Amino acid sequence: MIAVCVKWVDGLAEPGDDRFAGISAADQAAIEMAMRHAAASSTTVTVVTAGPAAAERALRDALACGVTAAVRIDAPTALPAALIAELIAPVVQDASWVWCGDYSTDRGTGSMPVFLADRLGWAQALGAVAVELGAEPQVTRRLDGGRREVLLLRSPAVISVEGSVADLRRAPLAALLSARKATITVVPRSGLDAGSAHHAVVIRPYRPRARVLTAPAGHHPLDRLRALTDTGMASTRGETIAVPPREAAQQIIVALRSWGYLADT
Repeated sequence: MIAVCVKWVDGLAEPGDDRFAGISAADQAAIEMAMRHAAASSTTVTVVTAGPAAAERALRDALACGVTAAVRIDAPTALPAALIAELIAPVVQDASWVWCGDYSTDRGTGSMPVFLADRLGWAQALGAVAVELGAEPQVTRRLDGGRREVLLLRSPAVISVEGSVADLRRAPLAALLSARKATITVVPRSGLDAGSAHHAVVIRPYRPRARVLTAPAGHHPLDRLRALTDTGMASTRGETIAVPPREAAQQIIVALRSWGYLADT
C-alpha cells in the first residue's frame, strides 16, 4: 500500500463559505505521483488528511481521480506539524511509501513530512523537483547555488514533492458522481486533546519583530536623519563556521532567537 498525505486549508472568506478552501498544487502533485507509483508497483493508494469534515471534499476529489481509499483524522486545522505527524503516523505505518506535498496554501513550513519520517523511523527525500519511478525511485532535489542532489530511495520512505513535479489527472464525470457516495474512514480524535496539551499552538509573525533602538543623537533634524541612515556604519556580515552537527544546530537556534524568530524560553 502507498499512502499520500494532504493538508486541507479553510477558505479565507466568511465562516461557512469554503469557495477558497482546498489543498495546494504540491499536494495535488503528490496524489498524482502516488497513483503513478501504485500503478507501477501493482498496489493501492490511500489518501490521508487530518482535518474537519469539510476536508472530505478534497478526499472525494482524490477518490474520483483514482485513489483506492480515503482516511480523515478528525482534527482541527490549526495544529502544529509535529502533532499532525503523530496523528498520521499510526494510519500510514503499514504503507511502503508515503507521498506528501512540500507546501500548503496557508504558507506552511513543509515540515510535516520531516516529523512524519522521524516518527516512523523512515528515510526521507524532501522538496523533490523531479522523480523517476522504478523499483527504487530516483528523486532530484534542489540545493542552494543552483545545484541538484539525486537520491536513490528504498522502501519505506517519505517523499515530498513540489507542485511542478506533476499535474493531477482530470477525473471523469462518472468517477466524480461515484466519489460522492464513497466511504471515507474517519478516525476519531481520541487522545488528541491530551496530546494537544504538549503541543500548544503558538502564532508567530513570519518575520522578526521590530527591534527597539536608542534615539539618534543630535539636536538638528539633519543630524538625526544622518544617524539613522548612515551608510558608513559597520555592516553586518555573515559568518562561516565548521563545527559538528549538534553544535551547528545549537548555533542556528541561538541565531534564530537573537533575530526574534524564537522566544527566549
